[in-house]
Amino acid sequence: MADELDDLADDLMTGIPAISKFLGWPERKTYYEAPRLPLFKVGQRIWCGRKSTLRRYIEKLEAGQ
Repeated sequence: MADELDDLADDLMTGIPAISKFLGWPERKTYYEAPRLPLFKVGQRIWCGRKSTLRRYIEKLEAGQ
C-alpha cells in the first residue's frame, strides 16, 4: 500500500506550473491547452494530471492514432 502511494505521488502533478514544467511549455500555453489534454480539475480551479497518462497520450499522438 505504501508503495502505491509513493507511485501516485511521483506520478501526480498538481497545478499548471507542475504540468507546464513536465511538458516543457510556458504556463500560458498550458492553461490554453489544458481542456484538450487528459487532465482533470480538483474543485473548480486546480488542474491535475498524471505523468503516465500524458506520456500515453503523447505516444498515441506520435503514432497518429
